[in-house]
Amino acid sequence: MSKSKIYLDGKWVAKEEAKISVFDHGVLYGDGVFEGIRAYDGVVFKLDEHMERLYRSARLISLTIPKSKDDMAAIVNEAIKINNLENAYIRLIVTRGIGDLGLDPRVCGTPSIVVIADQVALFPERCYKEGLEAVFVNTRRNVASALDPTIKSLNYLNNILAKIEANEKGVPEGIMLNTDGYVAECTGDNVFFVKGDTVVTPPVVAGVLEGITRAAVMDIIRTKTKYRIKEILFTPNEIFEADEVFFTGTAAEVIPVTRIDSRPIGKGTPGPVTLDLIGYFRELTKSGTHVRKR
Repeated sequence: MSKSKIYLDGKWVAKEEAKISVFDHGVLYGDGVFEGIRAYDGVVFKLDEHMERLYRSARLISLTIPKSKDDMAAIVNEAIKINNLENAYIRLIVTRGIGDLGLDPRVCGTPSIVVIADQVALFPERCYKEGLEAVFVNTRRNVASALDPTIKSLNYLNNILAKIEANEKGVPEGIMLNTDGYVAECTGDNVFFVKGDTVVTPPVVAGVLEGITRAAVMDIIRTKTKYRIKEILFTPNEIFEADEVFFTGTAAEVIPVTRIDSRPIGKGTPGPVTLDLIGYFRELTKSGTHVRKR
């Protein structure tokens, strides 16, 4: 039996015992919110920012989390300690709770809280040295007016369908456009490109989740480099004409993209701006300066 421990509604249980009801609306309808969080050298990266996003997502779907931010943060910290992990990926989930077969969330009882800590490597290390290949997929990003993209909900079917397309094309990541044809985001990452002295990323209105790593990288660009950062709408053609492209995400961190739709980006190798940002970001994760002073 696995020795790993998972937090489930107030108890630390073995992986094999971590079970929730089939009547939980998180299972029935994807009704709930979550966060993917990283820990480096035993310190959780941007924990306060993850807590803020989690509770904001919950408020936007009228879900009351039955614990304070401080209590939830303590559980996240305990998850890496109890599992003897220094470098880890933590998945924090809050479901609507047990209800019936109807949609109405008012019939649900107390929300369920699950915290999983494990190791993760989304992409092989060679991708950070040689670059990642991606494709534009046909699946369009959910319309922002129908589903607020800032909500990190359990319903990830939009992203999963895009991931299936990428899988079918034999590449690890797919880029989604919004219904207006502008670049939105990847199946699990945010998109950036470099052109001249400017780094560009889509604004939230394009249908973008406000990634924690995205925000950290934007701050690095502003404070550590000579480059400008712009949040503007752009089309796939601007991606193909870019000097460099890179993606950001909690699991991916900062990763160079060297081919899209089988076409080389820039010189077809990881560019200097991306490589510098990888270095700056890894320095940030090791420094402890990302932890807010309470």
